[in-house]
Amino acid sequence: MLLLIMAFFASHALASLYDYHMFQLNSYKPEVQMNWLRRNFFSGYLWRHAIALIILPAAAVGPRAALVTGVIAFSIQGWLNRPRKAKKPLVYTPRVKRMLIANAILTAIFIVVSATFSIRGEAVCLLIIFMHGPILVLASNYINAPIEKSINKWYINDARRILAENPALTVIGVTGSYGKTSTKHYLQKILSGKYNVLMTPESYNTTLGVVRTIRENFRPVHNVFICEMGAKGLGQIKEICDIVHPRYGVITSIGPQHLESFKTQENIITTKFELAESLPDDGAAFLNYDNNFIREYPLAKPKVTYGVENGAADYTARNVQVSSQGSVFTARLSDGVERTFETRLIGRHNVENIIGAIAVADKLGVRAEDIALGVRRLESVPHRLQLINRGGTIIIDDAYNSNEQGAAAALDALAMFDGFKILATPGMIELGAAEDECNFRFGVKAAEVCDYVILAGEKQTRSILAGLKSGGFPEEKIFIAENLARLFGRVESLDSGGRPKVVLLENDLPDNYS
Repeated sequence: MLLLIMAFFASHALASLYDYHMFQLNSYKPEVQMNWLRRNFFSGYLWRHAIALIILPAAAVGPRAALVTGVIAFSIQGWLNRPRKAKKPLVYTPRVKRMLIANAILTAIFIVVSATFSIRGEAVCLLIIFMHGPILVLASNYINAPIEKSINKWYINDARRILAENPALTVIGVTGSYGKTSTKHYLQKILSGKYNVLMTPESYNTTLGVVRTIRENFRPVHNVFICEMGAKGLGQIKEICDIVHPRYGVITSIGPQHLESFKTQENIITTKFELAESLPDDGAAFLNYDNNFIREYPLAKPKVTYGVENGAADYTARNVQVSSQGSVFTARLSDGVERTFETRLIGRHNVENIIGAIAVADKLGVRAEDIALGVRRLESVPHRLQLINRGGTIIIDDAYNSNEQGAAAALDALAMFDGFKILATPGMIELGAAEDECNFRFGVKAAEVCDYVILAGEKQTRSILAGLKSGGFPEEKIFIAENLARLFGRVESLDSGGRPKVVLLENDLPDNYS
């Protein structure tokens, strides 16, 4: 009996850690987790139910058969669930630890109850617990909800207190379907010519990520706080605005990103403009007028517009020249003087984000020469058209959060390089019903640019493959890799005919999608 319980505990614990890892990657959202479970039932959870086909018949034979079969089955599943290297491992935050404790208590209660049964009955009870491990994860989250709400409220109020004690602080919110992280970095670099700037690090763009940044990193010497604001549902950006009270806001773009959770494009537009609608009358919204959704929104608040080659915008990047060496463009600032700006960054959409940052800096009184110097000093944001030279192979790392506009811009960047052009991608995700169509168009455009294409994952990339074939791309120049290790192995082994390899790494799916 003890051996059976030990085998169960080992297997259940390892499976639960995997479940919590996926729950964390799904932003602790029960509805997102349930959708993920439905999508991945056969690949991720069918094996748990398959154990029933082993244990239940054995339990019917007799207690000894149930004991031996149960120990073997749970031991095998424990080995199959052994920890593996993850792109973003499970982080044992206080919240995760509290859920693990709640899970352990629930499991212990079930085990105590099952101990009152015979060996056959206990084997069946343990099997039922194991089969419903994913439900225990959601149950532990539900049980802990009042505790989490109380803790989060304390953190939020503490962040509000810190900001209230610094009334001279200027807060700039940055949001958009894409481009917000790059624009945040460019703003920080350019504004640092005049101000002491704090920005939310990495992708800390949720309510609690912003709160953590304020509580851990804000100092009274900071006079500008650049706050990236992300969302996957209505009201989430307003929630952040109600904490930080931005005076200025930048909306970089609006598109079908996270359409799976937003449900409609209208919900995305409404959510992004929660930032603009939250601004005071003495503030301003900086809007990318190259984007149709942004341009057509009837905003009554003060606004400043920007764009590339857009004569209707207040700040326009003109005469744009983009090459593999960087980008050059001209722009007229508030003093009416047309100036030339140079950057090592590649890609037209980088110019779009830079002109937005220039508009904000000019509004905040940064000198024109300091703005130009800041633009020259800009560096690639990691995994966003980041150039990496690796042993003679140029890698264009655009692995973070691919979207249709960004993917098209990345292919344009790849086209500028001389060499053997390779696309390596698992495709785009979280685009809802538009996902197949977007990936198909991506494949058609890739057929025009690339010499070779490596697709990561057969199921995920079917639409890209169809687009490639529709664009007349040779099938013998397409390779489907089951994982990233095979993908990079194929890149290494490719014969480029003596030409230097230029590899565009477009998107890198998180563990809950790969």
